[in-house]
Amino acid sequence: MQLISYSVIQLFRYSIIPLFRYSIVLLFSCSALYAQDPVRICGEYTYHSPDNVPAGTARRIALERARSEALSNKFGIEISVSEVLTAIGENADVSQFFSVTSTSHVKGEWLEDIGEPQFTISYERDRLIVKVSVCGYAREATASGVALQARLLRNGFDSRFESLEFRDGDEMYLLFQSPVDGFLAVYWIDETRTAYCLLPYSRARTGRVEIEAGTEYIFFSARHAGRTDAAIVDEYVLTGEKDIEHDTMYIIFSPNEFTKASDAPADEEALPRQLPFDEFQRWLTANRTRDRDMQVDFRTITIRK
Repeated sequence: MQLISYSVIQLFRYSIIPLFRYSIVLLFSCSALYAQDPVRICGEYTYHSPDNVPAGTARRIALERARSEALSNKFGIEISVSEVLTAIGENADVSQFFSVTSTSHVKGEWLEDIGEPQFTISYERDRLIVKVSVCGYAREATASGVALQARLLRNGFDSRFESLEFRDGDEMYLLFQSPVDGFLAVYWIDETRTAYCLLPYSRARTGRVEIEAGTEYIFFSARHAGRTDAAIVDEYVLTGEKDIEHDTMYIIFSPNEFTKASDAPADEEALPRQLPFDEFQRWLTANRTRDRDMQVDFRTITIRK
C-alpha cells in the first residue's frame, strides 16, 4: 500500500457552485456580461462563523462565497422557476394545491486566483468573523458538461461505500463512469501547496488515462485493474497526523485528449509524483482555457484519527 499523509488545506482554486440543469417551466436570466475569454474579477465576503465551525473551514467557506459573489456580479445568476398545480379528489370533492419551486446557479466559473486571498480574522462576542477579498481569472459558463459519475469509496468497491469521511488507516478507491469516451486525471492538493498526481498512476508511461464510454472503473485497486496492468496500480491508505484534517481532490475529465502536468518523484518513496501547486494551477488553467469541454470537480476529504 502507498501512504498519503496531508495537512489541512485552506485554499481552494475553483468555485464549488454546481452547474446542474433543471426541468424549467419559466426561466429568468440575470446576466451582466458575456465573456468568451477569461477576465479579471474580484470579490469580498464576510463570514460570521457558527460556534461549531473550525477556523480552517470558516476560511474556506468565506473564500468560496467571495468567489461566488464575484462570479454572480460579473456573469449573472440563472433562475429556474417551476409552477405545479395538483388536484386531488373526484367530482365536486376536489382540493387543489399550488406550489412554486425555484433553483439558481451562477453563470460563470472561476479559473484561478491572482495572488493570495487576503483574510482578516476578528472576534465578536467570542464568535469568529472571517473577511476575505480575492481576485482571479474567470469566464462565462456556457457548456452543459457531461453527466459524470465519480464516487470516492471507503474500504469497499461499490457505491454503498461512498464517503468523504475517512479514518486513519482507511483504504480509498475512486469509482468513475462517463457516458462518453474521454480522458481523466486526478490530483491531490495539500497545505504545502504541492500537487500530487494520483492518476495517471506513477508508473504509467503514457501520461494520460483513457476512459471508455459506459465502462465502470474502480481506480486505486489492483484487483479491478481491468485493461490496466495491475503491477502499475497505486493503492492508497489514508493517514492523518492531526486529530482532523481536510484535504482536496481534483477530478479532471475531458472528451478531448490531454496529458498530465510535468511532475517529478516525491521525496518520500511512498508518495505519488508531485509538482508545485502554482505549476499545477498554470497547467490546469491553460488546459481549461484551450478546452471548454474540460470539467473539473473537486471533493473535500476529511480524515480523522
